[in-house]
Amino acid sequence: MDTSRSDEVRALWAEHVMAATVTLYDQPLPIESASGLTVTDVDGREYLDFFGGILTVSVGHGEPRVTAAVKAQVDRLAHISTLYPSVPMAELAAKLAGITPGGLEKTFFSPSGTEADECAILLAQVATDATEIIALRHAYSGLSMMGMSLTSHAPWRKAPSQVAAIKHVANPYCYRCPLGQTYPECNVQCARDIEDVIKTTTTGRIAGFIAEPIQGVGGFITPPPEYFEIAVEIVRRYGGLFICDEVQTGFGRLGETWFGIEQWGVEPEIMTMAKGIANGMPLGATIATAEVADALAPPKLSTFGGNPVACAAATATIGVIEEDDLLSNVAERGAELRIGLERLQSRFPGPMGDVRGRGLMQAIEFVANEEAGDRTPDAAAANRMLEEAREAGLLIGKGGLEGNVLRIAPPLTVSAGQITEGLSLLERAADRAFA
Repeated sequence: MDTSRSDEVRALWAEHVMAATVTLYDQPLPIESASGLTVTDVDGREYLDFFGGILTVSVGHGEPRVTAAVKAQVDRLAHISTLYPSVPMAELAAKLAGITPGGLEKTFFSPSGTEADECAILLAQVATDATEIIALRHAYSGLSMMGMSLTSHAPWRKAPSQVAAIKHVANPYCYRCPLGQTYPECNVQCARDIEDVIKTTTTGRIAGFIAEPIQGVGGFITPPPEYFEIAVEIVRRYGGLFICDEVQTGFGRLGETWFGIEQWGVEPEIMTMAKGIANGMPLGATIATAEVADALAPPKLSTFGGNPVACAAATATIGVIEEDDLLSNVAERGAELRIGLERLQSRFPGPMGDVRGRGLMQAIEFVANEEAGDRTPDAAAANRMLEEAREAGLLIGKGGLEGNVLRIAPPLTVSAGQITEGLSLLERAADRAFA
């Protein structure tokens, strides 16, 4: 029997990579190369990428300006650690202070979003001299002990020990309101319930509240307009700081603004970011107001944080977003994508229960039969759609507590023609999955 290159790679992966390393699809898809929004597998088949390495390839695979910056920096200086001030790290820190909202001014760099969130929690606890942290249900913060403790999503939380000072509150999940109410008649009770959680499950004086503007792994859960204003006011009243997790929503992903929280009109004391910051290079950042940042005393360092190559890639990525006005492109293409997804939902009103998101961060939640009022999560339907999309030549992602949400998030450079093509491939996949 002939063995494809894909089979060979899958066999090596199965034998030598930890089985805990999750992959998409019944038959994992080994990737060979990529350019722009085109990804090519090891057997030479091409796909349109509408997931971007989990919202990380922000300005397209192999973007020449980013690649040139990386190559030039490798020739100059590839690594030095945070013990020595490097030009790329200093320049990037200054750039972040210029584009982030409010009084955010000083940055600590790390290699990942998980470590960025860990740093943010430490900053909040030191700055407030308090311990307890409020987090959202359905949240995801990575696979360290602290990350899994902040995560409120059982499949990603499997660890024998957890950090005890974290309290999870009801999620602003309007499609599945945890309080059984309907927006806007609910008066956003999910936000107001934070006060009761603080008063009944904490010491009454908290260190902070960490939340994503739109939850990523949770299934692109998008809160109502009033949510953050109400929630953050309560948190600050009890001594806490607002930590905004922009790991997935940052760098123009929602369109019009650099960071997602700007669309909710709230300014955080601490912000974390990673993924799209450097177009695929490993980099995380925690930025805070000077007052909060200066509360953390030395010595603190990161061996790989602020890597010169990653920082050069990040500065170049930000430059591409600015030069090509991608914030506007995201708004325009995101509107086109949303219209197309809602049109698709109207064709399949049974399995497609909810379409949500902003900009180029859109999702479809699959249920037993929305048309009949049955919102039972249907992971099998989502998986069928995921597999058929791959077969049609489109890469998308999956999420949600029950694995019943498909995540659609192409690079910010996506064109109107590629949106049309992607929607056509999605429709072909839906026809095969549900017709």
